[in-house]
Amino acid sequence: MPVNSNKSKKTTEVKKSLLEVVKPVKTKPYNDIDLNNWKLYENIKTGTWWEFSSRDNTKGHSYDYHGNYIPQIATQLFTRYTKKDDIVLDLFFGSGTSGIEARNMERRCIGVELKQEMVDYVSSKFTPKELVVDVNIIQGDSASPETKEKVKSRLEIMGKKQAQFLVLHPPYDDIIKFSDKKEDLSNCATTEEFYELFKKVALNGYDLLEQNRFAALIIGDKYANSRYISLGFECQKRMEEVGFVTKAVIVKNITGNEKAKGKTANLWRYRALNGGFNIFEHEYIMIFQKTKLKSIKEKH
Repeated sequence: MPVNSNKSKKTTEVKKSLLEVVKPVKTKPYNDIDLNNWKLYENIKTGTWWEFSSRDNTKGHSYDYHGNYIPQIATQLFTRYTKKDDIVLDLFFGSGTSGIEARNMERRCIGVELKQEMVDYVSSKFTPKELVVDVNIIQGDSASPETKEKVKSRLEIMGKKQAQFLVLHPPYDDIIKFSDKKEDLSNCATTEEFYELFKKVALNGYDLLEQNRFAALIIGDKYANSRYISLGFECQKRMEEVGFVTKAVIVKNITGNEKAKGKTANLWRYRALNGGFNIFEHEYIMIFQKTKLKSIKEKH
């Protein structure tokens, strides 16, 4: 056999071998993770215990507002449940963690914030172009029909009918007062009123979310009147009542990520020993999916 013929045969075999090794990208409709190379994503948490030693204060993030959630949560959630250019809807926008991380990860974001002064402050974290193209901030009450319509209008401007991911990080009832506004969930007269107002926000979020896409509820529990009150699981119940299906309940540590108990740790330890309770060291990240349509009658 001629030498050139052998060379040609070997080249063909090598090319065929390479084609067999290189597989096409395999992703889900809701993220950019290549499942053919799933072992490369070691940074993605798939368990139900998330521990972070400190808050990330890089790439525009800072702890400049009490009650904002840590950026690492946004990174994990957006990686698992969004694709590039998807729109994240955050109905308790606060100091803008969702918007900042969406920008960092080439996603887009619509944030709803009740306080106008916070809207003005958070807007300063983005360029005028980003506020038009990437991050839209709406001042309004997330439980109201009017705000829901405003979100719909912003979605239309951004080329979408609905959002692709929903973030809910409400006040933990009345633990921290965020404003003096009656629409503020932290100002509810009773915990039952808090649940009902949260349910209205959840319903708006459900209607504004694209079918088969995901939502995250970030929340903790509280003590009041010498008893433990499970805000997390009660809010989970309201999420399911409006139509969401629970996919996961993640427990995240808060030790080292909060300021309130830092200098008074011994006092809290004494109170725990004296009062028969345990000190909170965790909060929840609950994952939901909008898997089927429900009529308004069923939702209510």
